[in-house]
Amino acid sequence: MRPFKYSTSSDARSATQLLEVNPNAQFLAGGTNILDLMKEDVERPDELVDITRLSLTGVQTITTGTNKGGVSIGSLRTNTETASHPLIRQQFPLLSQAILAGASQQIRNMATNGGNLNQRTRCPYFYEVSMPCNKRAPGSGCGAFQGINRMHAIFGWSEKCIAVHPSDMCVALAALDAVVKVRNVAGQERVISFTDYHRLPGNTPEKDNTLNHGELVTAIEIPPNPFAARSYYLKVRDRASYAFALVSVAAALQTEGTAIKQARIALGGVAHKPWRATEAEQFLAGKPATEDSFRQAAELAMKGAKPFEHNAYKVELGKRAIVHALMKTV
Repeated sequence: MRPFKYSTSSDARSATQLLEVNPNAQFLAGGTNILDLMKEDVERPDELVDITRLSLTGVQTITTGTNKGGVSIGSLRTNTETASHPLIRQQFPLLSQAILAGASQQIRNMATNGGNLNQRTRCPYFYEVSMPCNKRAPGSGCGAFQGINRMHAIFGWSEKCIAVHPSDMCVALAALDAVVKVRNVAGQERVISFTDYHRLPGNTPEKDNTLNHGELVTAIEIPPNPFAARSYYLKVRDRASYAFALVSVAAALQTEGTAIKQARIALGGVAHKPWRATEAEQFLAGKPATEDSFRQAAELAMKGAKPFEHNAYKVELGKRAIVHALMKTV
């Protein structure tokens, strides 16, 4: 690991100021991703700004504004604390399920919600500094494009990058129409729709999200929704613990009698960002909540997939996973 400066901050303003004056500084919270990347010489910040003293750990019902009745989750609350909180378990069980499907208990105890949003891909070509990777070293090429691409994207990729986003929590947040609140050095706040927070690779795969340098994630807000009774998170992986998704599905339904009033479907393990299957969601509205409806929706969800040599299996796996997850909601 290369030498770096360690700084601390007790308030959001001073934390963002430290990053404003140093373009090579990064925030440090749980450290479950950034420290690994530094040890592998993938990330090379010359300063880490410890923000664990900031009071951004609350979970509370939103009482005003457009998301009134929903929940606000502090960016520095740990994944474990979030998944086990009564408000989340009762009103947004899909999020609890997704968090508990990720990583290991020890990592969930340390990892923060803001860090989970901003974690970087686990593409082996990104981690292996001897290999070309446009995300790590822009302009060097993409080793996965013609390499072993079994774990890689089938949606939204570009010739610059075919990596996938690794988070489980983010897949559920995409399905739940969450928003991300961020603060800049001037104290100004902006709100980013979750589906706009992460980026597709395009020509700039080194940019994972729409944050500007120095902006601090302060909270995640989930609007109220009718999906608590009918939601399910399915993660298909190579082993039952400490493995990233081959394909994952966050599924939720609202029904009236035997008919579907509205549906939510988001996929993980298939793109550079959590992937909302909006066409499949729209198809399900008004349809009976049956396996046949779910199979048709799954076909729509996967029809635009463009797989590679080693990951074509994800197309059929995705269809089956969507059907299975939706069947679990009825």
